[in-house]
Amino acid sequence: MSNRSLVSISDYNKEEILEILDAAADFEANPNRSTLKGKVIATLFFEPSTRTRLSFETAVLRLGGSVIGFSDAATSSSVKGETLNDTIRMVSCYADAIVMRHPFEGAARYAAEISPVPIINAGDGANQHPSQTLLDLYSILKTQGTLDNLKICVAGDLKYGRTVHSLIMAMSYFHPSFRFIAPEELKLNEEYRIFCLRNNIPFEETTELNENINDADILYMTRVQRERFQDLMEYERVKNVYTLKNSMLENTKPNLRILHPLPRVAEISPDVDKNEKAYYFQQAQNGLYIRQAIISKVLSI
Repeated sequence: MSNRSLVSISDYNKEEILEILDAAADFEANPNRSTLKGKVIATLFFEPSTRTRLSFETAVLRLGGSVIGFSDAATSSSVKGETLNDTIRMVSCYADAIVMRHPFEGAARYAAEISPVPIINAGDGANQHPSQTLLDLYSILKTQGTLDNLKICVAGDLKYGRTVHSLIMAMSYFHPSFRFIAPEELKLNEEYRIFCLRNNIPFEETTELNENINDADILYMTRVQRERFQDLMEYERVKNVYTLKNSMLENTKPNLRILHPLPRVAEISPDVDKNEKAYYFQQAQNGLYIRQAIISKVLSI
């Protein structure tokens, strides 16, 4: 295993992705170890998080390591005007690796370029969220028994949804076909359409949810992210554009599983939760094992 940062899902090739998934299965079978004894991991969350931060911190603690950091930028010296450069250089003096979430696209790449210790990108604006994507792949593999030749429907905020962007790139190794479901205001960015075309990934686009999920193996729902909108009137127009209800699943494939990076707002009705096709809470749990695997990889453990 190489000692390096994880900034984009493209930092890992197919073999390394499969290596992470195999390691996650091993950690799921035995999550409590002492392999990080004596190691300190910093979690720097300049943007709010629940699942990502807590699963990373739990991953460290279950492996015997220690955690330092902050969960709110307002409690850090950035409110005093400290630059990201200085924050990273300072924290790297105390930690063996840094997990960072930041609202600005490219912040994680910049941090990786200046940091003497590995950086793990826990989300940078609307850009990338590679650890989420790896747990998504692990969830898909566990529920489908394969990553190959799957029909994946992705619905909601495809413009700002960094989990969607990373998922498209990661699945390119496994011959998927995509159906992108979004209102005009939140359609997939042009660069990811081009990515699909260049990598011979079949895709179609629609604005309708309902019957467009019936042939899917995976339905990946996403939240319309209020924090990404500069125009709140635009947010109000699209915030409740899709709501998945239990009745809409009657004609879907038996193997369909519903994923969501969470938190959800109104895009999945609570009546879906008891359906056997709902997998988003198990998906969140899978994040623990994936993040144990990622931390071990960047530290060459």
